[in-house]
Amino acid sequence: MNIVVCYKIVPDEQDVVVQVDRTLSFERAALKIGDYDLNAVEAGAQLAAAHGASLVCLTAGGDAVEDTKLKKAILARGPQENVAVKDASLPEAASTTTALVLAAAVKQLGDVDLVLCGEGSADRYAQQVGVQLGEVLGLPVINAVSSIELDGDVAHVERTVGAVVERLDVPLPAVLSVVADMNTPRIPSMKDILGAGKKPSRVLSLEDVGFAGADEAIEVVSTLAPKQRDRACEILEGDDDETVQAFVARVRERL
Repeated sequence: MNIVVCYKIVPDEQDVVVQVDRTLSFERAALKIGDYDLNAVEAGAQLAAAHGASLVCLTAGGDAVEDTKLKKAILARGPQENVAVKDASLPEAASTTTALVLAAAVKQLGDVDLVLCGEGSADRYAQQVGVQLGEVLGLPVINAVSSIELDGDVAHVERTVGAVVERLDVPLPAVLSVVADMNTPRIPSMKDILGAGKKPSRVLSLEDVGFAGADEAIEVVSTLAPKQRDRACEILEGDDDETVQAFVARVRERL
């Protein structure tokens, strides 16, 4: 069995600066593996270990895909190989282009039984790539997956929709997007990190995967932080009935 897990390299949100005009500055932001993608990697690593499957991690991005530290960070978590599609246009690519590039790369990997994605990217969180990837590949696709059990050519999955837990049998190959509370991503040991440096890592171009371009379905006009509002603070002192009634009156005014 061959499992592919997709991930994205994103700016660390702790380093993002909100500027005066509400635009976001990423100049000082370090790069990391998206937090939601780590859940998909952990799910893939657990399934691969339980079923003796191969696990390949796949990403699409710019120069960062060749960063040694980032490659070790992903390979130290269980995958046997890292594959990256590199192009200067990919860091800012929207979901349609990203899904098409990943789909082209998956086809290059040969027979794939299961593709795993996080529930959304840590930067845009559009939650579209996994669904579009399944559509492009012509495979069954399920999102919001919280549990996966493999049984031959079928995946038994659970997903929570509101207060309902759905149990579905999905024929393989398939694309599944997992939720963040599905598992706790492992913390690689020093042995894992050192071993990651010996694992193979390939970088492909758009031409290598046969991607010629695509028209996006949406256009991002701007990305702005929410307007900041000064919070009102009014303190009423005392424990008599008059103070209590004044407090209730204030609450009613604001409801």
